[in-house]
Amino acid sequence: MENPTRAQVVIVGGGPAGISTALFLSHAAPELRERIVVLEKEHYPREKFCAGGVGARADKLLSSIGVTVDVPSVALNGVAFRAMGRTTVVRDGDIGRVVRRIEFDHELARVAMERGISVLQGVRVEHVRRVGERVELETSRGKLRPSVVVAADGVGSVVRRALGFVSTTYHAQALEIDTEPVESDLPRDVILFDASHRELPGYYWDFPTLVAGKEMVCRGVYLLRSGEQTPKVQIQDVLAQELEQRGLSLGRYRKKRFAERGFEAHRPTAQPGVVLVGEAAGIDPVTGEGIAQAIQYGATAGRYLARCLREERFEMSDWSEVVAADSVGRDLRVREKGVSLFYGDIRPNVEHFLHSSPEFVKLGLQHFAGKPWSRADMARAGMLALGHTARWAASRATGLGRLP
Repeated sequence: MENPTRAQVVIVGGGPAGISTALFLSHAAPELRERIVVLEKEHYPREKFCAGGVGARADKLLSSIGVTVDVPSVALNGVAFRAMGRTTVVRDGDIGRVVRRIEFDHELARVAMERGISVLQGVRVEHVRRVGERVELETSRGKLRPSVVVAADGVGSVVRRALGFVSTTYHAQALEIDTEPVESDLPRDVILFDASHRELPGYYWDFPTLVAGKEMVCRGVYLLRSGEQTPKVQIQDVLAQELEQRGLSLGRYRKKRFAERGFEAHRPTAQPGVVLVGEAAGIDPVTGEGIAQAIQYGATAGRYLARCLREERFEMSDWSEVVAADSVGRDLRVREKGVSLFYGDIRPNVEHFLHSSPEFVKLGLQHFAGKPWSRADMARAGMLALGHTARWAASRATGLGRLP
């Protein structure tokens, strides 16, 4: 766009959430394509620390508007869950892939630009303020006062902070490194989630990856914090311990730290003329999965904004309800409720259930992949959960407090 001041929609942040919003908006309202601007503070290809797991549901959603993100990837066909001294591997083909964000984000932005969407690189948002009924952005390229601002600028969102959105309770820390494979690694089409460290409200992970065409493994630790809660363990200590068990030394590798914001359904994610998407709004607090949800946010926001712009309706008062009714909101509400299950007092019983009920885990894989659930599979999974809950309740009543 030669004159970005004419933009009707300004999207702050050129990651998966921001670019997907632009793509789905321009697909739903092609006549608006030339009035959409994405502001990216860095220049592609730019680094983004992330384990890189992308559920196939994200690629299927992009495919619905003819978008393919063709980058080097490791195909995934299963997940391993490790806890209580056991490892359970559940397989269900074509569930997703592992990518490098430096490549994925660049290619997604390239597709958007190829479709005529303005993606302005190296443009920083320096100040955000309300001026009358609109939000004004003061950027390194000048001032913008669009009809709609989409905050897709991540966990440290400038827009969110400047406009006084309420802080969220769930925040996560993560530390990752890339190493060579070792003999004890699982097959390269499986990702590992290891919950063996009970003192850790989170998990250790191994994700197969490709770095400059070389087979590597992204290894890391995810820790979820609630409010001002002080962690009982340091993620660097957990990572060093896990590496030592694999014959590796943490000091040999480049350490990459990043933070994440967990979704909370009751927190506002819109103001007049402003919507939050992706990590600026909040992602899965249980696992920290963000790429697929960012793309789901973008699809929901794109369709929503197309309606708002056609109707010249910018109060955005129903954005939270729209999110809640769409797949991204249903997904995130379930995961928010899962925090107390996975990281609360009944965690040992949840771990026992996951080991003993691979059919239930398989449903999770199918959701990750965007595969339809059959009624028979859902009924069986429900019966497994009810049966386990009944046995756990009985064990508590008899004073045992937990299942064997």
